[in-house]
Amino acid sequence: MATAKKSGAKAGGVRFSEKPAAASAPSHVHFDEKLHDSVVMVTQEDDGNFMVKVGFLKTQHRYEITFTLPEVPALGKDVCPALVPGPHLRITDIAPAPEGGLKVRCEYMPQQEGVLCEEVQLLSDTNDDLGVRVKVHARVMDRHHGTPMLLEGVRCIGAELEYDSEQSDWQGFD
Repeated sequence: MATAKKSGAKAGGVRFSEKPAAASAPSHVHFDEKLHDSVVMVTQEDDGNFMVKVGFLKTQHRYEITFTLPEVPALGKDVCPALVPGPHLRITDIAPAPEGGLKVRCEYMPQQEGVLCEEVQLLSDTNDDLGVRVKVHARVMDRHHGTPMLLEGVRCIGAELEYDSEQSDWQGFD
């Protein structure tokens, strides 16, 4: 089999300049300082509730998320989670933070990909009518698409086994 040798350059290729770049020319990208924060972000919304951004997570993995909420004087000192937790997000511990406010620890296991928002409610122990909603926002990717860099305050505590229906030996109904 004969191979032909191509002569000449391809049109539309990448061309490099003959002169080296000047030493003072910028050669890397600068990001805003806000992007370097690698901690869970807690913001209070206009209605008094809170939004917690936890970054990138993977489906079928269980995470422990720890964050500090600022003081909410209306709730008082004794705060508890709502009696009915969500199916994927549940509060495991609430304690006063040394710097003030409440340190909240919860467990989260996302089940699907995408930008997800799960909600829990914190209630006052002394007044049942008072409560604060906490929305947890996460960007969730499939379990087979890489490893996310977890923010400070987020810890992976396990992965659920993947069920593969092709591995089943069940023959079906007769």
